Amino acid sequence: MPITSWNVVLIINFTTVVGVFGCLTNSLFPNEDPNIPAIAKYFCTKGRYEEVNPHLIRDILSVNTSILQPPSDQCRQIHLTAIIRHGTRYPTTKNVKKMQSFYKLVRSSATAKRNWLREIQTQWRMWYTEDMDGRLVQKGVDDLRYLAIRLSKLFPSMISEENLRGGRVKFITSSKHRCVNSTLSFKAGLTELWDIRDTEFDHAVNDALMRFFDRCTRFLQEVDNNPSAATEVDKFKQGPEMRRVQQKIADRLGVPYSLITDDMAEAAFYMCAYEFAIKTVNSPWCQLFDEVDAQVMEYSIDLKQFWKRGYGYDINSKSSCILFHDVFSRLDQAVAENKLDQQVTEAVTVQVGHAETLLPLLTLLGFFKDDDIPTSTNYASQARRSFRTSHMLPYAANLLLVLYDCGGGDLRLQPLLNEKPVAFPGLNDEPAASMPLYRDVRERYRDLLDGCDFETECQLFKNPSDA
Repeated sequence: MPITSWNVVLIINFTTVVGVFGCLTNSLFPNEDPNIPAIAKYFCTKGRYEEVNPHLIRDILSVNTSILQPPSDQCRQIHLTAIIRHGTRYPTTKNVKKMQSFYKLVRSSATAKRNWLREIQTQWRMWYTEDMDGRLVQKGVDDLRYLAIRLSKLFPSMISEENLRGGRVKFITSSKHRCVNSTLSFKAGLTELWDIRDTEFDHAVNDALMRFFDRCTRFLQEVDNNPSAATEVDKFKQGPEMRRVQQKIADRLGVPYSLITDDMAEAAFYMCAYEFAIKTVNSPWCQLFDEVDAQVMEYSIDLKQFWKRGYGYDINSKSSCILFHDVFSRLDQAVAENKLDQQVTEAVTVQVGHAETLLPLLTLLGFFKDDDIPTSTNYASQARRSFRTSHMLPYAANLLLVLYDCGGGDLRLQPLLNEKPVAFPGLNDEPAASMPLYRDVRERYRDLLDGCDFETECQLFKNPSDA
């Protein structure tokens, strides 16, 4: 099925922008532009990359090279690994069905006298179809094209025409069409930038690396296909916070409370989120939520991600052992070649996967771990949690690992998430926290490097005592 084009507004003029760089929180006044829903920053994994990096709204190719800040001028980049989530996509068939049901309910039963509701009932047409099923949209194509160009500006010695033509840039992708098309879009960004027309560059499809969660038997049985693994999520959906959101939706529509289930509330939230992410439209569906409601919806989604993909169960992160070892084997190879004064054979590795690829790896590495576990009953105390998928995992989210040689055997590794420096957990008190010594990083993850065997972690034990 061909990718459908949409007219996407990429550059929006703001009258006031505050704190555009380094912002993972609300640095933009939420109502500065009528095209942006006030609740857009709560869309979790359905959010735009631009909400995480607001400066890109003004200039989609803007980069800030000063964020790298190596400890000396001698430092040179010798390897870059980029693990990237696919770009903006259509909803999956499962979500399309939920949205279709909610739309029918609103068309047939809503009685409130509101302009936006009248617009939905008389003008808006259900344009989501089941055959879209998570395919990449034009905005998703652009997400990866522009990311490629920005990274080439941020790391010009690594992502260069010379390295691309020389076969020193490797591309690996999940087999899913949205990931393959994202990989093609990333490559197109580079070939268009350098006007390369005489060569095509291969990519490898590797689901063992990029969809490891599908092959981890223990994860599938104990978590993914186990309804009891999401008990806290189910309890929250039946709790007072979610019930109040559902009642407010019912009041705004003018329908009985009993008609708005937690599934209906989620479908309504997605109606707003998808239309904004795909078309950059502030949909009338967004009027069903105020900011308080959106925060509750965000927490419900984060709670699911925490228990199903994050810190909730040990196997969630351990399922990514194979990708973890792959990353460090590439880094080790670059270190070994560099020590022998050889040109690093793989200067750049671009790996395109899913939110479900990135989150377990980020969890294994220890990022965004709060002191208190989010549950169905502690919503209020979680307001300042760092585990927020809206910040971590928008469309085109990326984890970058940049290896530097600073001379005299001084090798350093800089992690960046969504083009912003972050500190490895456990090494964030170091003087050069954003670019620690590579040997210190390896020591930090020594237990995982010596263990964390995918086959061992993912096998099913006959009974708990065997573990």
